Amino acid sequence: MRKTFSWEAFERAPIVSIFRNFDSDDLMHVASSFQAAGLSTMEITLNSPHATADIARLVDAFGDELNIGAGTVCDLNGMHEALDAGAQFIVTPISDIDVINFCVAQKIPVFPGAFSPTEIYKSWQMGATMVKVFPAGPMGPGYIKDIKAPLNEIQLMPTGGVNQDNIREYFEAGAQAVGVGSALVPKSFLQKKDWEGLTKHLKAFFAAYQEFAASSKV
Repeated sequence: MRKTFSWEAFERAPIVSIFRNFDSDDLMHVASSFQAAGLSTMEITLNSPHATADIARLVDAFGDELNIGAGTVCDLNGMHEALDAGAQFIVTPISDIDVINFCVAQKIPVFPGAFSPTEIYKSWQMGATMVKVFPAGPMGPGYIKDIKAPLNEIQLMPTGGVNQDNIREYFEAGAQAVGVGSALVPKSFLQKKDWEGLTKHLKAFFAAYQEFAASSKV
C-alpha cells in the first residue's frame, strides 16, 4: 500500500529539507536524526545519483513517520519515476502544468517553483498545494511580505537562503512553510559522521520555528 503524505507532521514542522548528492547511507542516518529532532519532511532531488533508489529506501524505512518526496522534478517522466519509487510529494523548480495537473488530480501534494507575482499566481490557480518561491534568497523575507500583501490567499514556501537566523522572519512575512538546504544539514556533520551533533543542530533549528509558532498563538 502506498504511504501517503502526513499533513499533521508537516503542519507541526513546516520545514522541507532539500537533499542533493547525499550519500545513500548518510541519508538513513539523517532520517533518524530528523525523527529524533521532531522534523518530518525530506526532499530528495532527482538530479542526485541513485535518487529514486534513495527515495524507495527512505519510504520503506521511514515513510510512516516522515514525509519523503522528490525535488527538481521538471517533467512527467521524472514525476512518474519518483512516484513509482514511493515519493509522497513532488517539488519542482519551475511550474510545469502537466506535473501540477497530474498531482492535483491524484491528490498528491505538489510544490511548484515560481518567482514573479504572475508565475506565483498562475501556479496557485493551477492547484498548487503551496507555491515554492524560488530563489528566495536574493530577495529575502521582504519579498514574501510584498507578495502576500495583494495575494494573501496564496500559500508560499520560500526556498533558498533560509537559515536558523532568518527563518522566523520568513514566517512573520507570511510564509506557510520554507525549503532549506545545507543550512539545515551542514556538511560538517556528515563529514564527521556526527549524528548526535546533527540531531542537536536540527533541534535548535526547529526551535527557531517553534518560537515563532508559539508567539503567533498569543
